[in-house]
Amino acid sequence: MIDRAIHHIIKTAEIPSFSSYEERLHPYICSVFKEIPEAQEQEVKGNNLIFRIGNRQEQPTIALAAHLDKINHYGKDYPDTLPVEVTDEYIEGAMDDCAGLGMMLAIAEKIDLDDAPNLLFFLSEMEESKGLKEHPELLRNNGEGYKHGMGARRIAKQCIAENWVPQQIITLDTTPLFEGESGIALYSKHWELNDLTPSEALIEATEKFIAKFIAANPKVKLDNNTNDYLHYGEVFNQETTDPVVSVALEPSIYPYHQRGERVFIDDIERTLEMLKTYFSNSRS
Repeated sequence: MIDRAIHHIIKTAEIPSFSSYEERLHPYICSVFKEIPEAQEQEVKGNNLIFRIGNRQEQPTIALAAHLDKINHYGKDYPDTLPVEVTDEYIEGAMDDCAGLGMMLAIAEKIDLDDAPNLLFFLSEMEESKGLKEHPELLRNNGEGYKHGMGARRIAKQCIAENWVPQQIITLDTTPLFEGESGIALYSKHWELNDLTPSEALIEATEKFIAKFIAANPKVKLDNNTNDYLHYGEVFNQETTDPVVSVALEPSIYPYHQRGERVFIDDIERTLEMLKTYFSNSRS
């Protein structure tokens, strides 16, 4: 699975899918899911994508999420193909959030449906706020009509409207917490950073989820930070009755929000192993 993840990370990192131009990634993403017989695309507004694999009533549904947009570090004269370098140790390029996208696509290709839950795949627009705040002139329409987190919110509201609500959402992104060292972080208490007052049921369900991931990798770092997992956690838990666990699982990235971002291949592989173990145990 790691070889396929690296392949997808490279391919998605080369595409200049900057904030508000996420549709540039759609052909590649759709070509991958088109080769998965069980995958079905679900309609959603904007530059977002939703895919489903499995719809068995007796199985839980888990969503994997990643964002499509990159920060434009090149200005208006960006290259048609963004640079990517791969060594035995790391991948360098636009890793935020191509690391998450690559892992998601590898899982979609390799998941064993006989040993896994139903899966939803959320691919969102406008996760990044940096470009919108600092260089709105690089966005479509000079950033007018765009808002940080709008993609995740659109996806969540569409799923609620269509009754595709997952029990758990795992956002795959990258974390700056390790400052150049290897590591994997798990963000889980989104209510500390959004406008949600958590129910006791949500807190209990989240704690059970964390315990399973720590069992899969005791070295995972529990922390918190801002990304789409906040928006998924807020919208789903404000507008549905049953608790929806929302966490983010993130390998280390360094430097962060700059050209030449690096992720460690070992971290990508360990993250994939954690997810594989969790899916295998998700019905227990």
